[in-house]
Parts: sequence; structure tokens; C-alpha cells
Amino acid sequence: MGSERMEMRKRQMSVQQETAAGGTGPAQQGQPGQANPRGSNACCFCWCCCCSCSWNEDREERNRKASHDVKEGTADCEESPTPTLDEVHTWGQSFDKLMGCPVGRAAFRLFLRTEFSEENMLFWMACEEFTKETNETAIEEKARVIYEDYISILSPKEVSLDSRVREVINKNMLEPSIHTFDDAQLQIYTLMQRDSYPRYMNSPAYRNLLKTLSEQSPES
Repeated sequence: MGSERMEMRKRQMSVQQETAAGGTGPAQQGQPGQANPRGSNACCFCWCCCCSCSWNEDREERNRKASHDVKEGTADCEESPTPTLDEVHTWGQSFDKLMGCPVGRAAFRLFLRTEFSEENMLFWMACEEFTKETNETAIEEKARVIYEDYISILSPKEVSLDSRVREVINKNMLEPSIHTFDDAQLQIYTLMQRDSYPRYMNSPAYRNLLKTLSEQSPES
């Protein structure tokens, strides 16, 4: 029994020594002509960020641009000029007049933020800018940014769309054009008109703004 155990230990030590020797061999030291899997920059077909492939670099650049656009939009919203009394009165006439006024959109967007539905306005505004694009390469790139930001179920800013519209968008994304999000933009516009707009008209935010401007008006 003792000799058999000694023989087994010798074999185990021999295997360990061979393994150690293989780990420090020439193949691991990057000899010319030898592939180094850890140093390879070959692209991988995955959604992770573990490789330095060009797809991930492009994705990071898209996210940076999208983030920059959102920050610019937020700044415009928060730094918008004070509306006039006449403008605020027209907002109450129709949702179209509210959305047709830049200051009105900014005020409405601030209200949506309090209801945690600001992404609806962000998406609508992104679509408005998107439809003005004429460069084909830029159209494809911006379409993917909008999709990742507002359509993807993985996005924290995903807007609420029905299955029919989502199916249309998925088909349109095969060959993006300035009309890719037309149905989705209309659906979100209608949602804001029917749901959020009436609440904004009855909100303290709108009424207080109207009251403040009325008190500041020379006619008062």
C-alpha cells in the first residue's frame, strides 16, 4: 500500500511540473508567429463590453453623443425664457398650440418630469429633429440612437408603445429613413394630448404661472 501511494504522488508531481512548464513555455511568451488570445482585438459577437472591438467603440461614441444631446435639451428646458401672459393663455386653447410654442414645450416638459414621464417629450423632440436630417449615414446612426434610447425594452427611458407600432419600427430599422418613427411619434403625441395635457391644465404649475403673469401684467 505504501509503495502504491508513493507511486501515485510521484505521478501527480510529474503532472504538476509538466503543467507548470507548459504555462511558461514559448507559446505563452508571445513568440513571433504565435497567436496571443489575450492580446487579440478580434471582434466578438456579444453585447458585453469585455472586448476592444470597433463595435463597442462605436457604441460608446453613440452613447456619448446621445447623452450630450439630452443634456443640451435639458439645459434648453431649464433655461427657457419666461412666457408672456398671452402665450400661456393660448396653451389652454389646444394641445397643438402648446406644442407649437417652444416656451410652452419647455414648461410642459418640466411638468412631465414631475410625473416621471419626461421621456415622452424627449422622444417626440428627438423625432422632430430626426425628420430634418438629410444625410443617409446620419439618418441610420441617429435612428439607432433613438431606438436604443426610447424603443429598446432595456432602456430606462423606454416609451410606451403598442405591439403593432413596435413591429413597424423593427421592420423600418432594417432600412432606416426619416419616417422610421412616424407611427411611434404620433402615438406618443396622442398619449400626451389625452393623458398629460389635461392634468397640466389643471395643475398648480400652470395655474400659478397664469396667476403670476396676470399679476405682473400692466392691465391688472
